Order: sequence, then structure tokens, then C-alpha cells
Amino acid sequence: MGSLFSPKMPAPPAPPPIPETPTVSDEEKAAIAAEQAAVERRRKGRKSTIATGPLGLQEEATIGKKTLLGG
Repeated sequence: MGSLFSPKMPAPPAPPPIPETPTVSDEEKAAIAAEQAAVERRRKGRKSTIATGPLGLQEEATIGKKTLLGG
């Protein structure tokens, strides 16, 4: 019975207008592309120093035969 006698909810206010997206000039696009290319070059340089993949070593370990000491 509470909803029967309660006042009606007012309509929600209108949403604010959507702001316009900023435009990017050709010079800025070229600068962004050059920066991203430089980041990729640095990333490739570091990648060559990683000896394992995300799953660890994929090859079998080389284990030598056990020898008796002194003979």
C-alpha cells in the first residue's frame, strides 16, 4: 500500500551535452607515430635479452652422467 499513496517521482534531468572530440593535426599525428615507433624499437631491444618465454624453458635440460669421485 505504500506505493499506492506515495508521490510520483519527478522526471530525471536531461543529460549534459556530449563534448566535441578534439581534432589532431597532421603534425601531431606524425609525432605520435614516431614516438610509438621509437617505443617499439626499444621494446624489441629488451625482448632479445629475455632467455625464456612466458611458459618457461621449452627444451629438455642437459644433465650429465653422474661420476664417482676419485675414479
